[in-house]
Amino acid sequence: MKSSDTPSTSLALPLLERLFGAWVRQLTPATLRADAMAGLLGAVLVLPQGIAFATLAGLPPEYGLYTAIVPCIIAALFGSSLHVMSGPTNANSLALFAMLSPLAMAFSPAYIQLALAVTVMVGVLQWLIGALRLGVLANFISPAVLFGFTSGAALLIAVHALPDFLGLAAAPEHSAGAVLKHVISHLTSAQPAALVVAAITLGVALLLRRFRRNWPYMLIGLVVATALAWLWTHYASATPSAALRTVGHIATPWPRFQVPDISWAQASELIGLAFALTIVALGQAISIAKTVALKSGQRIDANREFRGQGLSNIVGGFFSSYVSCGSMNRSMPNLEAGARTPLASVFSALLLLALVAFSAQLLAQIPMAALSALLVLVAMNLLALARWRELFGLSRSDFGVALATMIATVTIRLEIAILLGMLLSLMLFLYRTSRPAMRSMGFDSRGLDRQFVVIDPEPEAANGSNRSDEPPRQALPECPQLKLLRMEGEVYFGATQHVADILHALRSQPQPQKHLLIMAKSMNFIDLAGAELWESELAARRAMGGNLYFHRPRPEVIRMWRKTGFTDVLGPEHQFPDKFTAISTIFSKLDPEICRHCTARIFWECKTAPGAEQAEAKA
Repeated sequence: MKSSDTPSTSLALPLLERLFGAWVRQLTPATLRADAMAGLLGAVLVLPQGIAFATLAGLPPEYGLYTAIVPCIIAALFGSSLHVMSGPTNANSLALFAMLSPLAMAFSPAYIQLALAVTVMVGVLQWLIGALRLGVLANFISPAVLFGFTSGAALLIAVHALPDFLGLAAAPEHSAGAVLKHVISHLTSAQPAALVVAAITLGVALLLRRFRRNWPYMLIGLVVATALAWLWTHYASATPSAALRTVGHIATPWPRFQVPDISWAQASELIGLAFALTIVALGQAISIAKTVALKSGQRIDANREFRGQGLSNIVGGFFSSYVSCGSMNRSMPNLEAGARTPLASVFSALLLLALVAFSAQLLAQIPMAALSALLVLVAMNLLALARWRELFGLSRSDFGVALATMIATVTIRLEIAILLGMLLSLMLFLYRTSRPAMRSMGFDSRGLDRQFVVIDPEPEAANGSNRSDEPPRQALPECPQLKLLRMEGEVYFGATQHVADILHALRSQPQPQKHLLIMAKSMNFIDLAGAELWESELAARRAMGGNLYFHRPRPEVIRMWRKTGFTDVLGPEHQFPDKFTAISTIFSKLDPEICRHCTARIFWECKTAPGAEQAEAKA
């Protein structure tokens, strides 16, 4: 315990750390100031978004603000991410409206009760996923999928910000294509005043980020633009300019406690919808959490994140909130604004209440063009073109997965885009692992200091599966009777056909090597299909007068062989602890007549084989 710690503090900290996370030990006056400034920006950003998203979900505007308060606090305190801000999102709002509108009229009291009830159900499902430690599912979201999703989200943020950026009316439809079509068709109606305000916001923020990185550049840009917009409206124009659309009047968002009032029949009807909404919310939440973590360097505990998101929706559903999750629109600005701990989300929620209660008239003056400029800035930061170029050069397959995920994110529903990206990644992984490398081995010379090396890329070079960093050795000889083959990778049901084809090709050569020694140290795993493959190969080798041997098979492989009975068929004398014991034992089983006329002579034992003197004389 530090000398400055009091006994009560030393007792409280472990409890708080266990409850909220290790970040409670990092709290200082400096972190509190940074979190408060970031929270203020988050509160300002969520004002127009909360109102717009609630309307999109078929709910009164204040429900969007309710969702930005209670769920935001609980998800931040009980989740895993330091910077993710939860609340209403575009995807959740669209999904909720699409699923509930057939059951009740939007904006009606019955619709509101259904929305609150399904929110509680989603929260329970999310919490159970975290409590049952199923967060491992998040590991299947590969970096390529995450990068593609991030880039797609950046494009969505930018596209949806364009109408306000240009001073245009809102698009009649909410898909990215519809918004972009609306912007293009009304481009000639763009308002110069809105463009100027947006440009000033963007310019001030970019300059401050470059030269005063530790300043709250986004908030300062917003303040400057708002002041200039106010001056323009009151002094440069005789009447308030329609181009400078502002946030406008906001009702004070005091969350009200209420138990969702639905029947048991309605509850059973909502369960299926809750599963679908859970996929939407969790897919977004973990993708956004991991995206922000990549920027901040933080490690994410998926199970804790799921529990925090679940708890936020359970409690939120009883406090007039609809389905919430992490928001990219606010999480990235929160990080960029210098947030240090989850208290930035707490400040954001509390400041939202205070702002609406005490600064309603000032907040009403914030131009939507300035807010849209901040969202464009966030999108610019997320859309990392340099990373795209790097990924294209490093891995075309990962580039393809990222590109497909980005296109899907922009064109279809977010949860489907994430699932599609995961599926493509898994298919790519299965394809790679279904072609394990099988390399011919030998010696790099005949000297005393010779090394055991890969001597020939065949048969892997033909199919492009050569994954070794070792340069292939083309001109070195092999024993005509004993094939040395290194097995790299897992021999499971998806790989057995590839391995069987290679082994069959080796046996089908005009003068095949009848004996086969498998270097099995890198054969990490086999399943039942893999065990049956080796049993079939053993029978084929013995039928042609040779045999099958293994060097250093792994314990996991041996256990599977014992279960299937392959160890008894193979015999323990066909498994060797080192290469030289294996070669000396197998050498005694080679055909001496073939050895008599052999010129390869690659083993030390060849020096004592019949015909050694004649071979040396020829050499």
